[in-house]
Order: sequence, then structure tokens, then C-alpha cells
Amino acid sequence: MFRNKAFRWILLLVGVAAIIALTGMNVYSLYDIRDRMAEGEKKRQISLIDDLVGNIRNEVYQPFRGLGRIELEPVERSIAKYGKFPNQVQQRINTAATSPIFNGIYYTPDGVDPCVQGAEIYSYNYEDQSLTLTDDYPSTVCDGVGLVRTKARIELNSGQYRWNHSVEFDAHRTMNIGLINLKEKRLIGYLTATFDQDYLLNDLVTPMIEEFNANTDGSVIWVLSWLNSEIIATNRPEIEYDRKIDGYSKSFGGSLFENWVIRIGFIDNPVASLYNNTLYKNLIVLGVAVLFLLGALIFMFYTAQKERALSQRQAGFLANVTHELKTPLAVMQAAGENISDGRVTEPERLKQYGNHIFNESIRLKQMIEKLLDVARTDSGQTLIKSSPHNLNTIVRDFLTTNREYIEAKGFKVSFNTTDSRTMIMIDPDTVETILSNLTENAIKYSTDTKDIRYSVGTDSNDVILKISDKGIGIDKKHIKNIFKKFYRVEDSLNAKTKGHGLGLSIVKSLVEMNGGNIEVSSEIEKGTTFTLRFPIFVSEEKTLNLKKNRIISTETFTDPAEHA
Repeated sequence: MFRNKAFRWILLLVGVAAIIALTGMNVYSLYDIRDRMAEGEKKRQISLIDDLVGNIRNEVYQPFRGLGRIELEPVERSIAKYGKFPNQVQQRINTAATSPIFNGIYYTPDGVDPCVQGAEIYSYNYEDQSLTLTDDYPSTVCDGVGLVRTKARIELNSGQYRWNHSVEFDAHRTMNIGLINLKEKRLIGYLTATFDQDYLLNDLVTPMIEEFNANTDGSVIWVLSWLNSEIIATNRPEIEYDRKIDGYSKSFGGSLFENWVIRIGFIDNPVASLYNNTLYKNLIVLGVAVLFLLGALIFMFYTAQKERALSQRQAGFLANVTHELKTPLAVMQAAGENISDGRVTEPERLKQYGNHIFNESIRLKQMIEKLLDVARTDSGQTLIKSSPHNLNTIVRDFLTTNREYIEAKGFKVSFNTTDSRTMIMIDPDTVETILSNLTENAIKYSTDTKDIRYSVGTDSNDVILKISDKGIGIDKKHIKNIFKKFYRVEDSLNAKTKGHGLGLSIVKSLVEMNGGNIEVSSEIEKGTTFTLRFPIFVSEEKTLNLKKNRIISTETFTDPAEHA
């Protein structure tokens, strides 16, 4: 038995553990999907930032595209002879001059140092698209030429450089191109294009990062100048820059705008927010499903336990009934056999044997009637024929009939009533069964003090019948179960008391069939009181008469014959 019980508990725990594990896996999967989608959205936005930087770079490089495919060797002769670049080179220069990104283009021949005061270099004339020598040029040309010259010489000295030009940026100030004579492996000169910084920020970078909002949401873009820790541009001015915000930084590459960095901050991932709504709904549905599943599992386990307990009680009941049915039959058989064989001839002994047979037959009849009551109740065949009856009269009649039997058991019987308005709609036969079972219960579970009290009273709505004894009482932990079929209180106080666990079950069923209810209160070794309530049924005429006469009766039952 212990092994079977332990095995059932193990199965229950395994089932609960499996449900919890599956639930955990599902919750993990839901959060993992959400995190993957959020990470995917971050990667998408990062790729958009990369595209944004690529577009800005393309805008800067575009005016000089194709320069690498042009032969640059004639540049020196053309400038010295005509004061301008060869046609193909000149076309590139003219294209760059029309770009709003640049606000000045200068050419410095190799050997001329624009950093020397009074040095003359060529300046692009926007009106006639020619080159003019001038010593009036911005200082940024000096810095730009110095940067590209150093880089180009290093590249040429490597011996592996195979391009006809080299590009170097002085941050966001100038774009510098070193022109190279590949045949002679030497520098020809240096093109310097100065950036229009207002245009870069206000008309190129800012519109592009603002357009970023059309492709994504829940993020902010800042263009930072790390040189002076300044926010140059942003698509969401209302959000203050904070380096702690989860984000991604991207430079413009190489020396182009080398002081500037584009940073995207992930404020509120829209995909994660959208999925969170679905996630919470899924978690709620999953939680409800798990609760139902756990509830069903626990309910099945609980039901199985109850069924097993009921089965055990039924088995015990069957063993007890079999034994108790055999006992009166054996007594009756032995007494009848002795009489039929002529062994008993004396009148006193014949009377004694006759009493044995009579008492055991009564006992057998009561047992059979109880079993029949249970069978009828279970099958729904108990027929209740309700009609108006006075509960006082029913109780008196019961005590008149059973007084001798109860007192023969050594019990003192009393009956009190405080009201004659005890008319109820009831089946008197079932009330007799109820009284019989409760009386038998009081007799069975009383030891030293043998006292049974019956009382009938009323309140505003009900007629109340109470049956009290001063027996061994019922422990509180058993009270909730005593009306269950086959349930018996097993403890040291009533271990030797015979019973089948049916009487109180029958009582409760019959009380409820008559529209009433039953309650019990008990204290160990002080006694038990059963309280039955039935709805009052009093005709209007009777009620008026009662009001006029103010009939109130108080009786103490001594001999039922006196009240007959």
C-alpha cells in the first residue's frame, strides 16, 4: 500500500515537473524570439547607418569620380602653356566646382610650398573655368597639401603603388588629391578642394539623418565632434546625448571627417515593443493553459485518491456488513436448531431463545433497511411524499414507539419544545428514518453519561430540530467528512464501536430531499448536537389564530404515553 501511494505521488511530481519544464521552455522560446527580433531590428538599423555613411562618402567623392582613369602626364605642360588642365581633367574639375560641397578649388605644383609666405599657387576661377596664380588662399590649403604630399610620397616609395592619384582629407576642412606621373613615379602636383562646412552640416548630413526616421523608429542619431565633445547634428533634438544609451558608433572612414562620428542610440526598439504586446498575451494564454493543466492533473490525482479511499471504505464496509449479517443469522440458526431438535423444552429457556431470535431478526431487519435506503438514495428512487405535518407530533410519535428500546439501553430521554408553530412540508416516513439513525448514533457513541435530548423550536424562517447527546464527541478534523458515505472516524475513542459509515450519509440525503439542511457541533468527551432546519409551513388562518392565542408550549418529555 505504501509503495502504491509513493508511486502515485512520484507520478504526480513527475507530471508537475514536466509541465513546469515545458512551460519554462515555452517562456524561454518566447523571450528568445523577442530578443532575436529585437537584435535583428538593431542590425537592420546599423546597416542603415552604414548605408547613411556610404551615401555621405559618395556625395563627397562623386565630383572627382573617373579621375583615376585619365592620363595625368600632360597636366604639367598644359598648365604651363595654357594655364589650365587638359580637357579630360578640366571636365572633372568643372564638375567638382559645380558641387555645393566645395567652395574653392586650388592647384599646387610639386615643388611649390603653399606654407611659405608669398608662395603662389593656382586658384580655380569659377567665371571662366580657368586657373589663376594667386598668393591669396586659405591656410587650410597648406595643411591639406602637407598631408597628401606626405602620404603620396610614402605610397610611391613603397614601390607597389599603381594609381595615378592619392587622396587625403584634412578632417572636414579640405579634400586633397595628389596627382602622380606613373611613368616617372613622381608627383605632379596637388589639387585641394575646400569644404563648405555650413552646407555639409545643414544641407547634406542633417537632411540625411532626419530622413533616417522614415526608415526606422525608436532610435536617435547624433553626429559628434569628439575633438571638442560637441553634438553637431541630431535627428531628435529633444533627446539629450548619453553615452550610456545602448548604441552603435560609425566613423566616416579614413581621414574623411575624422573628427566626426555618427552614433545611433536605441531608445525603444519598435519591433520589441510590438512583439512585447504579443508576448504578454502569449504568456497570459500560456499561464492560463498551464493553470488549467496543473489543475486538471491535481484534480485527477485528488479524484484518484478519493476514489481509492472510497474503494477502501467500501471494501471495509463490505467486510463489516458480511460479518454483521452472519452474526444475527448464526445466532438465529443456532437458537432455531436447538429448538427444532427438542433440546430446549423448559418454558423459560424457550422464551429466552425466542427473544434471541426476535432481537436478532430486528437487528437484521434494520441492517437490511439501511442498505436499502442507501441503494434507493444512490439510484434516485427515494420517493418523497411531502405534506404538511407538525414536527412536534412526529417527534412525539417516534419517542412513543421507541421509548422502551432507548431506555432499555440505559438512556434518559427528554423532549423540549418552545413553539407550536412547527408545521412543515415533509415526508413523515423519512423523518422517522432520520430520527432513528441519529438516535442510534447517539446510543452507539455514548459511554458514561447516557442522555439524549430532543428539542423543537423555530426562528423567523425555519423549524429547528436538535438532537443532543453527551457521548464521546467528534474531533473537529473529522466533522467535515462524517456525512460522506462509508466514512468512519477511526480513533481510540470509538475503535470498538461497530458501524458501516452509512447512517449519517442517509440522514443528510433525506434531510436535503425534504428541503432542509443539517449541521453538527461537537466537543470531545462532551457530546454532539445535530441541528436540522426545515422551512416553516403555516397556513394564513393558523398564523392568525396563533397570533390571537399567543400559544407557546414548553414540554419536558418523561413518558410519551402521557402526551398521546
